[in-house]
Amino acid sequence: MPGHSRNIFIKLFGYHDRAAASTSSKAPAPQQPHVIPPPATLLPTAVFPDPEPLGPAPPTLSPAIPLPTASSSPPHVHAHDFVLNNPQFVHSSPAGFGLKELLNHSMPDAFHNSSARYPPPKCHLGTRQDYIALVTDWALGVSDRKEPILWMRGPFGVGKSAVAQSCAETLAPMNKLAATLFFSRSNTDRDDPRRVFTSIAYQIAATCPSFREIVDKRMIDDPALATKSLSTQFEDLLVHPLGRVNTADSGLDGRVVIIDELDECRGTAAQCEIIEIIATSARKRTTPFRWFITSRPEGAINRTMNSATVSPVRSRIELPVSRAIDHEILTYLTDEFKKIQENYLLPESWPSEEALALLVEHGAGLWIYVATMVRFIQDENSYGPKDQLHIALEFIKGVSAKAGVDNPLAEMDFFYTLIVERIPLKLRTTVRKIILLRSLGIVNPVDIANILRLSAEQFRHACASIQSVMELEGSGLASMDIKFYHASFLNFMKDHRRSKELCIRGSFLIGWRQELLVWLHEVCSLSTDSSHIVFPSDNTPPEGRSRADHYFCILLCFWRLCEVSAHQLDPQTAMSVAKLPFNKMLGLTGENFWRCVDAIRVRDNLPSSLRDKVVRKGKCPIPGCTNTKSVWILGYGENELIPRQRRGGFIVGNNKGPPRGSCICQAW
Repeated sequence: MPGHSRNIFIKLFGYHDRAAASTSSKAPAPQQPHVIPPPATLLPTAVFPDPEPLGPAPPTLSPAIPLPTASSSPPHVHAHDFVLNNPQFVHSSPAGFGLKELLNHSMPDAFHNSSARYPPPKCHLGTRQDYIALVTDWALGVSDRKEPILWMRGPFGVGKSAVAQSCAETLAPMNKLAATLFFSRSNTDRDDPRRVFTSIAYQIAATCPSFREIVDKRMIDDPALATKSLSTQFEDLLVHPLGRVNTADSGLDGRVVIIDELDECRGTAAQCEIIEIIATSARKRTTPFRWFITSRPEGAINRTMNSATVSPVRSRIELPVSRAIDHEILTYLTDEFKKIQENYLLPESWPSEEALALLVEHGAGLWIYVATMVRFIQDENSYGPKDQLHIALEFIKGVSAKAGVDNPLAEMDFFYTLIVERIPLKLRTTVRKIILLRSLGIVNPVDIANILRLSAEQFRHACASIQSVMELEGSGLASMDIKFYHASFLNFMKDHRRSKELCIRGSFLIGWRQELLVWLHEVCSLSTDSSHIVFPSDNTPPEGRSRADHYFCILLCFWRLCEVSAHQLDPQTAMSVAKLPFNKMLGLTGENFWRCVDAIRVRDNLPSSLRDKVVRKGKCPIPGCTNTKSVWILGYGENELIPRQRRGGFIVGNNKGPPRGSCICQAW
């Protein structure tokens, strides 16, 4: 290898001098073989023998002939016309060379004590003590949990990495830590699945001399070993070497390998393969370790961890978002602000109790929220902590949600972006629509699935791609409930300055609204009444839903999209809305379907010149109406319609018949 000293030993067989014969008339005497001596200053170097010799050993071995180097003159050898019969070249590398190659194929930046992660996220003093104790008790074998794999599952930002780091720092001084890997998708040096087992093998070799010697030689013998399949690496770098080590005497027996944020390892297939390889080893007891793995509740990881081959050897811990830790968050904030206070010579009255209470309240049990707030407040590139705290509080209150450098959630936004970008492209539009509908107040999974024409299985599969930020409870659609772990995710998805091209508002919302408007015109032109609804050929209701039900859900979705503030309809779209046959549009809904629409918001989103053509307030034009109050009127001319009224708006739904003989406009 370049850069490493090497000696080349040449095995010579049948070396003969074929110099020309003497010019004497006498026949020359037989010549004896010439042996070339080595230079006097060259010392022999130790050679690591090949595990399998290239051929049978020769009866004699000539001394080594060194190759000339750039720094020295070649030896003067007076020989010519010689023959090399079956030469063998044996390459040797110095001790430790294999270990260096192993390091080159590892992820040292992902180790728990790496300078690249300094300062690492870890639990604040006095917090998360119950979880740290649970993990360390399991690691020390004094827990009721006997499974060799411990899986800690929790959503984004709940503090899994902090718990894992604190456990690593607790176990290391006890000599109970074998290796650690802290994955990070945002860092290309910390997300490579091909370097998982090489990294673990390297860390074990660094602390165990007998294991180090074996692995060092294996890497010298086969430098390509670090590039082979994951299962081959595991067998050749861990299982086989450990089989030749007395694990009890070496202290490796029962040590813990920590793999944090496995979901941030590149590729779901690789994530699952890593779990399966470890579980197979745990089941067959081919390695002496305990494995502590943390991850978000991603679908692929969940399925693998709960499979029949993995679940018998793993125990699970849930790390939920919980308001029960508000006192721990308050402790953390109080201590961190105390440090800031002392560093900047701020008065003891800063921050106020109200400010602390507001941060705790909006943290809502999510560690990353308050941690990012603290980092923002102590940002050196600012006008100081007092000014930063003011910006943060205004942001929380909704008074000033600034972007860029004045966004206190910039770090969290970065992780939210990663989460959404990881949604498969085929599902991303559907998932964004689910989030958008949820943000519009359409919270029932039955209605959302109906609008998007999804089966229960399809709906669950789509939601599984964002389980890091959202929980889907229940089995069937009727019993399902969508719950976002923290409101900051929805705020992120709605703010184009933060989520950019992933935003569910702006052009994404406007484009979908236009699609639904075209659909409504087509359905209204093809259909006669609620019992004879005709859909475009490429659009059919999901299985088990009636045509009237499907139609109503899409109709409601359209009007909800028209309500969203600051999303004005352009003149062409607004005129298309005005030309909707409102009487038929509402008449196609079934008897039991209705929802209220905020007429003021819809009107505010229309161009001023077209507002009265779509929705306006005035005296009821129905002959004989005795109502003296102003009512909401939809459309104009032959499309004009008086809908059923509700405070602040009108009813989208069946509009048949006035109540108790009175005018329809009096139906509140």
